[in-house]
Amino acid sequence: MRIVNIFHKPLRLQTNIANALVNFSEHTVSLVAMVSDQVRNGRPVVGYAFDSIGRYDQQGILGGRMIPRLLKTEPETLQDDDGRLSPAKVLRCAMQNEKPGGHGDRAHAAAALELAAWDLVAKLDDVPAAVAIARHCGREADARIGVYAAGGYYYPGEDVVGLRREIERHIAHGFDRFKIKIGGAPLGQDLERVQAAVDAARKIGQGARVAVDANGRFDIEQAVSYGNAMREFPLMWYEEPCDPLDYASNAELASHYKGALATGENLFSSQDVKNLVLFGGMRRDLDIFQMDSGLSYGVTGYLHMLHEMEERGFSRRFAFPHGGQLLALHVVAGLGLGGCEVYPDIFQPLGGFGDDTRVDAGAVALPSLPGFGFEGKAELWQELASLQS
Repeated sequence: MRIVNIFHKPLRLQTNIANALVNFSEHTVSLVAMVSDQVRNGRPVVGYAFDSIGRYDQQGILGGRMIPRLLKTEPETLQDDDGRLSPAKVLRCAMQNEKPGGHGDRAHAAAALELAAWDLVAKLDDVPAAVAIARHCGREADARIGVYAAGGYYYPGEDVVGLRREIERHIAHGFDRFKIKIGGAPLGQDLERVQAAVDAARKIGQGARVAVDANGRFDIEQAVSYGNAMREFPLMWYEEPCDPLDYASNAELASHYKGALATGENLFSSQDVKNLVLFGGMRRDLDIFQMDSGLSYGVTGYLHMLHEMEERGFSRRFAFPHGGQLLALHVVAGLGLGGCEVYPDIFQPLGGFGDDTRVDAGAVALPSLPGFGFEGKAELWQELASLQS
């Protein structure tokens, strides 16, 4: 088989919310459609993907460098020994003539193409993408995936009452774990927010059901102060307190804060993860890794990240990827990771899973549609289908 064309376009998120550092109203995403010469039911089989949520599109990198490389290469160079499309070889071709290092937007653009190849491969086999990914790794995909509702953003004019109602709404929809933002308000106000979220979550039982996320807002002194102030709360984890590449501060904070720390969503290469486990003070069977395949060279890049973790004694069950959408859900199920973030009400049309997906006791069933199942998310599917028009 061969790739006959690749289409791409930017899509603006439908949102006006903020974390401690970023307002998302200007953020865009790169949508990709990879058209093959294979025909099913009278139509070409097409693989779709996007990079991830919460960044900017990479139209220049895609259209100026990576897509031309893929379209001019010989089809055989993108195939495995059985003549099937190889996502790893798609990534290798997209990255031709790129120097080591310099990750960031390049990693996101390459991920969108690599993930589109997975969608295409899975559709040709008529299986969910998670099943195709799992087979590639010699395992079975997880049938049920634990999820948590990510939200608790800073909305204009909203107070703790609104945050409490948000948690209660998620509970009514089947969630039993939640994440909220901190660092965008004074410490006292943030502590009120954490207290409100914990109190709302206690309606479904005791234990750690709330995580907090500072999005890299703090220096080490602020991070320690927040950690000390929150030490009495039963938290799932304290996420990205400091700059994600400041491994020394993460290690220092780990010596003060005895609960779980989480980081990794802004690490885009296996080398970054290697440095995190070597120098970031990450503690086995406690701290959480949040790398996102849509930001880090796709599944191929993510497998290299897992290797860096597991080679040093860390378990993939402590990987809870950033993402909040269908791409992340299939990667979690296919690789057997710890659980999946989901944006149930925000970052549309990408956030959340299929329109018919139901959360039950904090978990969802593996979707049955072929590929990543974008066809089951109507508003997103409308955008993807328009790529070829």
